[in-house]
Amino acid sequence: MTPSRPLPERMRPDDLALFLGQPHLKERLNSFMQAPRLPSLLFFGPPGCGKSTLALLLAKSSGKPYLRLSAPEAGLQQLRRALNGMEVLVLDELHRFSKAQQDFFLPLIESGELTLLATTTENPSFSVTRQLLSRLHVLRLRALGRTELVTLAQRGAQDMHFALPDAVAELLATVSHGDARTLLNLVEYVAQLPKDCQTVEQIKALLPEILVRHDKDGDNHYELASALIKSIRGSDVDASLYYLACLLEGGEDPRFICRRLVLSASEDVGLADPSALSLAVACQQAVEFVGMPEGFIPLAETVVYLALSKKSNSSYAAYLNAAREIKLNGFHPVPLHLRNPATQLHKEWGYGKEYKYPHNYPESWVEQSYLPKELEGRRFYQPRDNGEEPRLSQWWRKLHKIKKTDEQA
Repeated sequence: MTPSRPLPERMRPDDLALFLGQPHLKERLNSFMQAPRLPSLLFFGPPGCGKSTLALLLAKSSGKPYLRLSAPEAGLQQLRRALNGMEVLVLDELHRFSKAQQDFFLPLIESGELTLLATTTENPSFSVTRQLLSRLHVLRLRALGRTELVTLAQRGAQDMHFALPDAVAELLATVSHGDARTLLNLVEYVAQLPKDCQTVEQIKALLPEILVRHDKDGDNHYELASALIKSIRGSDVDASLYYLACLLEGGEDPRFICRRLVLSASEDVGLADPSALSLAVACQQAVEFVGMPEGFIPLAETVVYLALSKKSNSSYAAYLNAAREIKLNGFHPVPLHLRNPATQLHKEWGYGKEYKYPHNYPESWVEQSYLPKELEGRRFYQPRDNGEEPRLSQWWRKLHKIKKTDEQA
């Protein structure tokens, strides 16, 4: 007779000593269990690493009435009713709550009326409000290692009353990518296969779609995107293509990748090859037009082009220099000759007076000051000697009589 509960739920331990993984947290967890008052905690980590299991173990060890809810299922009205008489709340997927919903917990945690044990797969720095985060102890969990997964697979097979070959356990540990829930679901699936299908070769043939997993809603999403951009910046074409493939084969939204490539074309390639930005924008339009899966073709072309391009972040750095000046010293008044004399009163005040229209002069340029008086002579832009930028900045250097030695000074 097949048990009614799924194997991952049946295998959830009710004792911390039976919990697999997270050895770096064991000492802290034991201290929490022995403390007179359980603090509010946030368990942050990838799917299937044991966040909810640890939260439940702590809730049970407190000896206080507790409730477990999933954020997507609970509105504030339902939450208020459900919390009546409860002192501990195990809340899965906290990141699904809006700012207003997260603010609901602030007075409850502050007063000690409620202990919140929340879980999230998303970086709490971005997904949890600063006010709530300051009231929680954050515990970062890691994906389970191969040895832990193999041990768990054998435990699951024992619960299912079947012998799991070591080679199959190794395979399932590999394709589950550190996710205990995925692993146990696979063990349950394999246990129900005919005996002659429980071999490594047969299982590989039967499970082609699970060989790659990418959590596009979790931290891995940002880690892969960061690796892609840093590989492009470092001009490593092979690494750039690899991380692009990781994102696409894992189901990433191609529009997200396009946005990153547009930014990379401006920030990292910049004036060394101004056409890079045009290509990145064209790539976004092409991906929207042809859709997926063929959209990988323009994406791959753009990634290779950006990685091969010479690099300059001079325009990016120049803006940061200008923004830093404003943050340090505030805004300075616009010089009167640059102000538009829209009214007679403006003219009387001197708006636009002595402004020189560049197109009335040879080469459409005339010497005059544009920066506020307090910043005259200040340079925010420092050209680089890569790609097209020397050609683009040549006239500017000539007009302002700027030599390379001046820029380096």
